Amino acid sequence: MTEPWQWALGFLGAFIVGLSKTGIAGLGILTVAIFATIFPARESVGIVLVILIVADLVAVTVYRREADWKHLIRLFPWAGGGIILGALVFGRLNDEWVRIMIGGLLVVLTLFQIVRRRKQTSDEPVEAAAWVAPATGLTAGFTTMIANAAGPFMIIYLVAMRLPKMAFIGTTAWFFFAVNLFKVPFSYGLGLIDFSSLGLSLSFAPLAVVGAVSGRWLIRYINQQWFEAIALFLTLLAGFRLLLM
Repeated sequence: MTEPWQWALGFLGAFIVGLSKTGIAGLGILTVAIFATIFPARESVGIVLVILIVADLVAVTVYRREADWKHLIRLFPWAGGGIILGALVFGRLNDEWVRIMIGGLLVVLTLFQIVRRRKQTSDEPVEAAAWVAPATGLTAGFTTMIANAAGPFMIIYLVAMRLPKMAFIGTTAWFFFAVNLFKVPFSYGLGLIDFSSLGLSLSFAPLAVVGAVSGRWLIRYINQQWFEAIALFLTLLAGFRLLLM
């Protein structure tokens, strides 16, 4: 990548990674699209993963006391299974069908959650059915391994649980810090991470740190209802984009 506009777009994508980790959840899916635009799709997955981990380190440092571990304990085992499944099928599935499948799920699940929010009159947390956490964990693990695209599924789950915005961000931060580290050996084994991709990732990483610091400041001024609405809107937008791109 030598063109200045490509570097500029990559720096923007890295900044958005950081912002999504400590500020507006849901923005991270836009980074997947940005890096897939300036790099081959397979190569972009490995480059983005390292940038994500750098931003995750900032996020878990900032929100180290904010996570709701009850939800994390429910999700982690299933997410690990989803990652292993994703690693097994990576490269064997047609990219177009994976994209359509993920986009369709995002649109359907987001619309379902919007309808639930309109009908729900209380701000109290929802007691989810027993299958919700396993389904979310497996789907998030699979999609994060395939395309670093698990954020929207976590948003749908945590919005349904009605977590306060700080707990929302903290729980998301710890979840992705753990799963992204878990993905590293699989990604290396699949050839997604090498010395070349690592160099590119580290070139963009400082902007992810700047974005993460900015997000921590920004989140203080966002209303809880607006926070949830923005998160769901960005998720829906990402789903339609995956379907139509």
